[in-house]
This record gives sequence, C-alpha cells and structure tokens, in this order.
Amino acid sequence: MLRERLLQKKPLLLKVVFLIIVVTVAAIGLVWIEANSIHKLRPGEISEYMGQNLSKIDDFRENSIRGPQYIEVDTYRLAITGLVNDPRTYTYENVVNAHNRYEKTVTLHCVEGWDVTILWEGVLVRDLLNEAGIDPKTKVVIFYAYDGYSTSLPLGFIADKEILIAYKMNGLVLPPERGFPFQLVAESKYGYKWIKWINRIELSDNESYQGYWESRGFSNNATIP
Repeated sequence: MLRERLLQKKPLLLKVVFLIIVVTVAAIGLVWIEANSIHKLRPGEISEYMGQNLSKIDDFRENSIRGPQYIEVDTYRLAITGLVNDPRTYTYENVVNAHNRYEKTVTLHCVEGWDVTILWEGVLVRDLLNEAGIDPKTKVVIFYAYDGYSTSLPLGFIADKEILIAYKMNGLVLPPERGFPFQLVAESKYGYKWIKWINRIELSDNESYQGYWESRGFSNNATIP
C-alpha cells in the first residue's frame, strides 16, 4: 500500500520539481537581461584605453543631492573668483576650445564601496587659475555646482596632481547625469570631492572651509588609503 501511494504521488512531485526549475531558470534569465541592459556601452563609448579595461558610463550610481542637473550650454558660464588678479567668466566653448586638452585614466572610489575606472578628457584647473592670476595668499580652491553642492581642495594638490575638470568620459561628452558641462576629476580622493555641474571656482585663504558633505561630518582630506 505504501509503495502504491508513493507511485501515485511521484508524477505530482515531478511536476512540482519541474515548475521550480522553470521558475528558477526564468528568474536567472530576467536578472541577466536586466543587468546587461543596464550596463551596455553607449553608442560611441570606448571600453578600453591603452590596454586598460574601462568601466561603463552607466556603471555609476546616482547619489547627487538634488538629482541630475540639465544645463543649457548656450547660457552656461564658468566663473573664476576670489583671490585672483583678474576674475574670469568663461563660456563652455571658451573652456573646451581655447585650452590644452588632456586625457587620463582615473578611478573614482565612492565611500559607498563601489568604484569605476574611466578615461577622462578635459582641461587643467591650474591653467584656468593661472589665467586669472593666483593671489599669493591663496591656500584653497573651492568648487561650486548648479545644485548647491560645494567642495574644496588645497591649491598645492591641484597643481601637483594636474587635476582636470572633465568634459568627456570614455570618448563621449559628459551626459547630464554625469555632470555636464564639467566634472572635477579629483584623483586619489573619495567621490564626494568629484563635484559635478561646476559653475564657479573660488580661490580662498580659508583652509578650514567645509563643503556640503564635509560640513556633515565627512573628512575634508578625503584621501583614499
């Protein structure tokens, strides 16, 4: 009797097992499709530079304080202010077309634990500051963004590291969510120093200046160990 009952239940058990397998395979397939659709290369985006594999533009996480900013290039202006001899105001075209272009592969490390390695193209912050004339009292360079964000770096660090403000990544113009028109490439610093949507750069002697996250307890140094 026991054997007959087991034989009667066997088809049902096989059906249950089969359904479990089908559902599992389907779930894995959906995850794979979703992951690959999110992380595809954009048209024209490069994935390798000088033998080094690059992350994708869409590998970033969105963690800005007010969401992506959408800036009209025709009305955009970049101001250089503070302790300068000749305050400057640049259009987007002034910055991109009237200055030497530099490329470098730099990894952004976020305090959330993720990182991306990108080919950045832009101009040296140092070149813009030199045009405005740096006052000898300057100790700190403060960067401001359209969304109210700000952060700062020591003047010496910017010069020694040849820090860029980037207008391209992986061969493409920065998309709005990545900081168009300009993002700071603060190499060897955590991601909260990589300010996006820059619209003003101020030279200051205030070495204790604290930006958005620094004033909320994050290290002003932000150096990656």
